[in-house]
Parts: sequence; C-alpha cells; structure tokens
Amino acid sequence: MTEQSPQKIFLADYTPPAYLIESVELTFKLAPTTTRVMSKIRFTPNPNAASKEFFLHGEQLNLISASIDGSTVTPEPVEGGLKCDVPNAPFTWEAEVEINPEANTALEGLYMSGGMYCTQCEAEGFRRITYYPDRPDVMAPFKVRIEGNDPVLLSNGNPVASGEGWAEWHDPWPKPAYLFALVAGDLIARDDSFTTMSGKEVALKLWVRPGDEGKTAFGMQALKDSMKWDEEVYGREYDLDIFQIVAVSDFNMGAMENKGLNIFNTSAVLASPETSTDANFERIEAIIAHEYFHNWTGNRITCRDWFQLSLKEGLTVFRDQQFSGDIRSEAVCRINDVIALRGRQFREDNGPLAHQVQPDSFVEINNFYTATIYEKGAELIRMMKTLVGHDAYYKALDLYFSRHDGDAATIEDWVRVFEESTGRDLTQFRRWYKQAGTPRLKVDDDFKDGTYTLRFKQETPPTPEQDEKLPQHIPIAVGLLNPNGDEVLPTQILEMTDAEQSFAFEGHSAKPTPSILRHFSAPVILERESSAEERAFLLAHDTDPFNKWEAGRALAKDVLIAMITGEDAPTAAYLDAVAAMLRDDNLDPAFRALALHLPAQDDIAQTLADGSVTPDPLAIYNAHQTLRQQMAEHLQDLLPRLSAEMDVSEPFEPNAEQAGKRALGLELLKVTTRLDSGAAAQALYDRADNMTLRMGALGCLLEARKGDAALADFRTRFEGDALVMDKWFAMQVAHAAPEQAADMAERLTNDSDFNWKNPNRFRAVFGALMMNQAGFHEATGKGYALFADWLIKLDPVNAQITARMSTGFETWKRWDADRQAMMKTQLERIAATRDLSSDTQEMVGRILNG
Repeated sequence: MTEQSPQKIFLADYTPPAYLIESVELTFKLAPTTTRVMSKIRFTPNPNAASKEFFLHGEQLNLISASIDGSTVTPEPVEGGLKCDVPNAPFTWEAEVEINPEANTALEGLYMSGGMYCTQCEAEGFRRITYYPDRPDVMAPFKVRIEGNDPVLLSNGNPVASGEGWAEWHDPWPKPAYLFALVAGDLIARDDSFTTMSGKEVALKLWVRPGDEGKTAFGMQALKDSMKWDEEVYGREYDLDIFQIVAVSDFNMGAMENKGLNIFNTSAVLASPETSTDANFERIEAIIAHEYFHNWTGNRITCRDWFQLSLKEGLTVFRDQQFSGDIRSEAVCRINDVIALRGRQFREDNGPLAHQVQPDSFVEINNFYTATIYEKGAELIRMMKTLVGHDAYYKALDLYFSRHDGDAATIEDWVRVFEESTGRDLTQFRRWYKQAGTPRLKVDDDFKDGTYTLRFKQETPPTPEQDEKLPQHIPIAVGLLNPNGDEVLPTQILEMTDAEQSFAFEGHSAKPTPSILRHFSAPVILERESSAEERAFLLAHDTDPFNKWEAGRALAKDVLIAMITGEDAPTAAYLDAVAAMLRDDNLDPAFRALALHLPAQDDIAQTLADGSVTPDPLAIYNAHQTLRQQMAEHLQDLLPRLSAEMDVSEPFEPNAEQAGKRALGLELLKVTTRLDSGAAAQALYDRADNMTLRMGALGCLLEARKGDAALADFRTRFEGDALVMDKWFAMQVAHAAPEQAADMAERLTNDSDFNWKNPNRFRAVFGALMMNQAGFHEATGKGYALFADWLIKLDPVNAQITARMSTGFETWKRWDADRQAMMKTQLERIAATRDLSSDTQEMVGRILNG
C-alpha cells in the first residue's frame, strides 16, 4: 500500500470557497512532452467565506513563474497544490506551468490519444493542467488561446478568432473547471445545423479521425433529435452558437458533457450498420442525449460539491431514459433500465460497496461514479415524478431552472423546489438520498366479504456504516385482474410511509390477482409468495408490460432455483407460458425477445444467497444450460414460422421496429442452435450484411463450440477497426466454457492486438471475464489470480480503470469458503502492492472490510 493512507473528505466539512473568480484566460503552447500553460485569473474575496486562505490545487505541474497584479511571487508548495499571500481585495493571478501530456497515461487532465491532444477534467483533472481552485462551486467564464501545429484546435464556447497555428475560444457562461475541454489534432468534421425554438441557428460539428467520417451520420441525427426533444419536453433551448462532439480512442468514461465541446469515447459515438449492433446504436443514441441534456442539468446548473453528484447525474439519466422511451419502445426501454439497475446497482447495494445516493464522505470522488449515483439516482427522480404527478413535475422543473440557473446547487435545493411548487412535505422522501441499501418489500394478501386487502412490510438490511434504517416513502403502483384476465382496477399509486401498512379494495365478487409494483414504480425487492400458475396468468394477461415481463422472469427464476436446489421445478408451466407469449403477435417483438432471456446467472446467485443458500456458480451455469435445452425442445414447432416472420429483408435501419425483429430473430436462433448444432447460425453468419446479425450468429457458433472458422473470418474482415476488434476479444471470453474462460483471457492478453493501456480493450477482455460468471469463479481460482495480476499491472498506469474494475471482487463473501479464501488472498495481494493508488486502495479496502 501507499505509506500514508488517503484521507476522507466529509460533506459536513463543506465551507464556501475563500475566493471567487471573475474571469479566466488560458494560453496553451502545445508540445507532446513540454506543453506550456499560461493562466491569467481575476480573483475576488468571497464575502460569504470564513477563511481567507488562498489555496490552488495542482498535481504533476512544473511551475515556471507566478505573479500577482504583475509582481512576481514565490508560492508555498503544499500537499495537493500551493498557497500564497494575496491582497484582501480583487487581484489578478498569473502563472506559467509546464506539463507532459504524452506521459499522462491516467487519461486525466491534458493527455494524448494516438497523437491527438484531449482533456478529461471531471472530477478533478483540471488540477493536472494548471494551478486553480478545482472545485465545482467556483465558476467563471473562460477565454482560451491554443497554439500548436495541429490543423484543428478546439475548446469550450464560441470560436473568436483563428489563424495559422492558433485559435481562440470564448465561453461566456460561467462554468467550473471540471467542464473545461481542449482538443487538438488531425480531425474531420461532419457539419450540420439546428434551428432552436426561438429561431437561432446553431452550428453542429462531430469531429472524428480521418477514415471514421462514414460512422457519424447516426450520431449527428441523435444529437438533433436530443436538441428537439429537450425543447419540446423540458422547454430547454441551446445557448451557444456552436455545439461540438469529438470522438477519442483513449477515454476512461463513455463521454463528457464539457460546455459546448463534448468529448466522447469512440465506442459511444461512432456507428455504422457494418460495424455496430442495434445495442450499440441504442447506447450511442442514449449517451449523446445524456451529454447534451447535461447542458442544463449539469452545466447551467451544476453541483455545489461532489457529494451532490447525483443532482446532475441522476436527473440527467432520468431525462435520457425518458428520451429513449419516447424515441423507441417505452416498455422495452423500461425493462432494460430495470435489468441494468438490478444487475449493477442492486448488487452494489447488497455488498461492501453500498453507499448513499448522497454520500456523507469519500476518499476518491472517482470511485463514486457508480450505479447508485446514476441509476438509483434516476429512480429517485422517477419516484418524485410519480408522487407529484406529470404536470406538477414539469412545473417544479421550470422553477428549478429559473431559480438555480447559474448556480452550484445542492440536492436539498432540488427537493425544496418540489416542496414549494407542489405543497408536499418530502421530508421522509429525503431518506432515499441518505440511506444506502435496497428496501425489501414483503407482501401478503387477504380476501373476505368482497374486500381484497394487500399488506406490505418494508425492511432495508444493514449496509456498511449504516445499521439502522428508517421506513422509506415508497410509491407502489398496483392494478387488479379478475380470474378471467380482465383488469378490474386500473393502476393506482399507493403511498407507503410506515414500516407496515395495509390497503383495502372493496366491491369484488371474486378474489382478484394483484399486479404489484407496476412499471417498477420504486427500486425495491418485492418478496411475495406466488404460485407458478399465478405467474403464468400474469404473463398471459397483465396489462402492464413491465409486470408481464416480470412474471415470466420470476417463473424462470423459480425453475432455475428449483433445479439447483433439487426441488420440483415448475418447468412445464414456464415453457407453456413462454410458448403462449411467443405466439402472441400483438406483442412487440423486442418485448418477446426480452421475455425469452433467462435471468442472469449473477441474479440467480444473489437470490440464492438472499435465501441463505450458498450459490455454486457451476451449478447455476448447468441449470441455465439445461433449461435452454428444454426450451429448444419445447418450442421447436414454433421456430420455423417465427424465424421467418422476424427476417428483416429491407435495407438496414437502426430503428426500434427493425431492431425488435432482429432481437427476437436472434433469440430464436439461440434456441435453434440447440437443435441443429449451429447450422442455421453458420448460414446467417455467411449471409449477414450488418453487425447485429453477424455478431449474433457468431455468438451462437461460439456457444455451440463451432466458431473457430467464423472467428478467423471476423478478424480478417475487421482487424483494422478497433471498436469491432473489442467485440472480437470480448466475445471469445464471454462465450468460453467455464473451465476455459481464464485461459482464453490469458491467451488474448498475449495477442498482438491487445493494448492493455487502452480502456476499451482492457474492459473487452476483463469485463467479459467478470461477466462469464462460471468462468471467473472457476474452482481452481485461476480467474481470480489472472484478474488480480492485471489490476496490479494497470494501477500505476490508469488508477481510475483499475479501481472500477476491482469491483469484480465485490461479491467475494457470497461464495463458498474455498472461493472466499482465494478471492480474499488476491484482494490482500492487491492491497499490499507497493505505491498502490489511492483510488484502488480505497476500493479494495472497502471490498475487504465491508
């Protein structure tokens, strides 16, 4: 470990900045190893601050000179930056520093990606560029001059002037340093424009490396759709003369919302039918929307401090989910959002990394860019909208935008706006922000004399540093169905505020079947005894698409768990229900495709652990294999007709209708492959004219252990395309047999195309290994050892990615004693590494001690 343990930062210790900034002028003289940055910053004392200490953050900077009001000064170097004596009045600080972008492998601050200069400043990367009060509540307008040999020189805001080897930019909107951006390189732009609702024409540019310009049309259209949607739904108009996106190959995140100059991981913006799947197109559309929506929910209104991170991220995730639902299928998008929430955030909430949506403390803020902040944060926004209603929600948002435009705001500011605009007391609802963990909602029912009663009991298990939990305010969407399948009670919102609460429904001639937690109205785990017959009934008759899907998922879990534990499995009921669902041509093909998915192996493992059964990853894998084979045999008579109907013969379009058909067609192909040993998959691979079908067929061939020829062909076709080769790497590990997964990952790390310093390529191999549950947890522990080896190797190069990937070990206490011992050994080996980064040190410590 590092010799000195990193120190915690506490929300309770927040103090206003000692100095505010009126203006910032930056000049960059770019050179790969010796970039000079000149700063001219006008400071003014903050009348609301108790302290008058002048402190500027700075890391890995070589200070050349510094002056105040033109007089040279010699600042005092201190941990994390410098201090200096300053006048008790407004003053101008000037400094010149030298930095080395080429040596910056952490991909924070100013760094180089394939010869191109680019930046990533969220959360605390700007302090690697120049000395500055690098905190989100210090906001200022920026003027930037860039001098360099690259043909394209970009920064935030509007272009002011340019000439041979230089360009100047001005961002008139005050922003914190984390939103600063600079890009310089050999780039080509797709140009377009957008006319705002007030008639202003905005220039749009999507910048890529030469050769990638053919993959920009979809991204540009997604941007224009996002701009139009934000005007129509939220009344938010864009506020600069130009909006730009730049695609970068080496990027730790998916994308970044820097004001007017969004920087994107290439995987989150480049798309073509030949190289991108339908899932890639949907992800790109959502991420472009997310980053654009940040212009108001994140940029114009930013966070006072990083404890408020979900103020911008949770709200903006909710907004991009709304957008995707409007653009595509709302029901399918909601199901996919919940699958992701359960797969990532529920797992987080249930382990050593559980934390609040608004944390009380952190060591490294980079470690809190989590599913809890983002996805659970979005669920809190969704619940608020459910509780106050559609119209009241948008009324509250209008007040939020008008009151806090230009502010560095807090979550408390956000909740207060809803209280004032709606008159509701949301004191109890605030607990969702301050209590970690996923509530368990236990339900039983009773029917007597025409009255049907639902009794609810809520309980949130202890989480690290939070043993006692108070009742949450839970909106529970409920509908009731008659025995014949008719809906006798349309969806109602029940508001649960007590630990135990009952709700009665009168006037029923027969006991109804409840449809509880419709549309997944709250991020809770619903626990209710239910028969296989009832689940099949809901799958057939429920009018709520989410609960219709949920009934099938629950029935599949019943079958899988019974197989694993040796109980009688309701297999026949499940298979008959799936067949009936597939025959229903009124259902969206995308919905039917989702209904054919079996619950994830990690989901089954967690369910077993919740029931005090130690999960066996190989037994879970084998149960999946058995049930898939039984599905194939049961559905074989349906396959020819359905497969023919799902054949998309028209030219490829990445729209919801075609994507749904392709999704169902590929799910049917997985079933068919169980029966024909891959013959249909090989035929589809050979004739495929788009990546969705080609990759889907390849996956089936790999599952059938007949993919060698197709893998070789795939590599020959796409070896020059980095994003497609990420797929090639990931597919082999994801579809490897459990006993071969770690060996496959190790072999691929020796491949000539494995660039472990590139985040996308590293995640392709080791992210896939983590997702191959039975392979990662193979009984010898070789997956654990390989993974730890590479985390130790990566940490000094890119601590952010190392820390995030270390979450592969977060469930170590879930497993049997042998696996626990092996995982603990690897965690302790990582923790004992000399000079381990504070990012990874914090994460591994929390995993070990949580």
